[in-house]
Amino acid sequence: MIKRFTIVDEAGLHARPASLLVQKAATYPNDIFIEFNGKRLTLKSIMAVMSLGVPQNSVIAIDVEGENDADIMAALEKVLVDNNLI
Repeated sequence: MIKRFTIVDEAGLHARPASLLVQKAATYPNDIFIEFNGKRLTLKSIMAVMSLGVPQNSVIAIDVEGENDADIMAALEKVLVDNNLI
């Protein structure tokens, strides 16, 4: 399941919320990826996520593969919403 989000935070996808997103993704056995600017990297690595340098008003895609993908996507989206990223 792939879902796209526009990052509205002035600082973009910055360290604190990115780390919370990575922590949430790491709790699941599924393969979970973040896509930005032609790059597709694991969402389970803070270094990978931060290396993307996602600025404000950019569109990212999150791809959850495997079972329970809708529930996992909802949990990841909640992290984005709770941290005012989208």
